[in-house]
Amino acid sequence: MTADADTDTVDSTNTAGTPSWAPGDQILWRYRGNATDRVHICRPVTVVQDTADLLAVWVAPGTACVRPLLADGTPVHQEPLATRYTKPRTTGVSPWSGTGVLKLARPGEPWSVWLFWDRDWRFKNWYVNLEEPLARWTGGVDSEDHFLDIAVYPDRSWQWKDEDEFAQAQQAGLMSAGQAERVRAAGRAAVERIESWGAPFAAGWEAWRPDPAWPVPALPDDWDRSPARIRA
Repeated sequence: MTADADTDTVDSTNTAGTPSWAPGDQILWRYRGNATDRVHICRPVTVVQDTADLLAVWVAPGTACVRPLLADGTPVHQEPLATRYTKPRTTGVSPWSGTGVLKLARPGEPWSVWLFWDRDWRFKNWYVNLEEPLARWTGGVDSEDHFLDIAVYPDRSWQWKDEDEFAQAQQAGLMSAGQAERVRAAGRAAVERIESWGAPFAAGWEAWRPDPAWPVPALPDDWDRSPARIRA
């Protein structure tokens, strides 16, 4: 992981001898809008683990998160699919509802794996979120969501999710045919990982619990700042 002399951006490889976050550190997990450089999703998270092999973070219940909205305030997923990606958008802030989420990402991989539990900590499922490999900077990590996802269940069965959104995003011009094929290839690679029960599925993260002393991270006023224009 190397830092530019004039910015606080760093690349997605966390190698020995470079800065890492400590457990309990608070960072931002952000997504750019598709076909734009503007951040439209921002989740303050707490670092669980940051090593050369894995970044693990916790999204605590009640965390104030930035979410995309249609310009008239309609939640994106309430808009019919045919016009979901063509109407003007803005962003809003609302608390993370339900239980928290543990996010796991390996350097350079085009997906992250999320773990979900019920309120009584009964494990529900993993969720493979296909996305750009995380780009690290001093304040957190940035990516771009690729619409297509995979749900993975405790019995090791799996299923594709959001294939309709993936198709509609291509039709709306948010993803080229070449990019879509790369996303499909990443999905097939993720399925191979699932079927071989490779990392991180066999690592026992289902038994993990957050430190009760961790405060809920706050959303900073400059959550959408551009790392490329911020000096270290």
